Amino acid sequence: MYTLSMYETGKTAQLATEMKNYRLSILGISESRWTGSGQRRLITAELLLFSGHEKENAPHTQGVVLMLSRTAQRALIGWEGRGPQIITATFRTNERRINMDMIQCYAPTNDSDDQDKEEFYSRLLTIIQDHPERNVIIVMGDFNAKIGSDNRGYEEIMGQQGLGEMNDNGERFADLCATSDLVIGRSYFQHRRIHKATWVSPDLQTENQIDHMCIGKRFRTLQDVRVR
Repeated sequence: MYTLSMYETGKTAQLATEMKNYRLSILGISESRWTGSGQRRLITAELLLFSGHEKENAPHTQGVVLMLSRTAQRALIGWEGRGPQIITATFRTNERRINMDMIQCYAPTNDSDDQDKEEFYSRLLTIIQDHPERNVIIVMGDFNAKIGSDNRGYEEIMGQQGLGEMNDNGERFADLCATSDLVIGRSYFQHRRIHKATWVSPDLQTENQIDHMCIGKRFRTLQDVRVR
């Protein structure tokens, strides 16, 4: 996952370089600030699937992107842009009759109106519930959600390796995972603090963990989740 505005010269090429450096097959990007939806191929061979505001003269805000390596492109079955906050794609796996559904998100901030949050999580829940049960499902992105390390009441879907204390967005996110039978991957793996925080304040005094990845419990095969 990656959170960064792509509405600046050179940012897309920078992301493609980082993707190659880390040998990633699929890179999810939040807050791309691109408008419209479609796909774009880079001269370096990566394929971008993007979704943003569709209206004419729409603001360059929000936006989600999936950047695919050549390997991921060969496995791609289909994809759909679902507005400026959600994009979905389905990939073939090596297992027969089992595909992987990937959902990249950019959730409202913790200070957003409750209605905006409710609409986002309602749409996301519908998308999750509509996916075939036989498929692996991965939901990831910038949820602006702090889940903390206290997993009381959520023992089935999260561990105790989160940072800080759960906020309103974190509770909404945890409730979504509990309802959808998803586990929050980052919360289970013990790492140094430098490999946990996904946001650091400009004065370097505050660290938060607001970007997350979760996977269906039926296919819980995660080996590690960390921040780089």
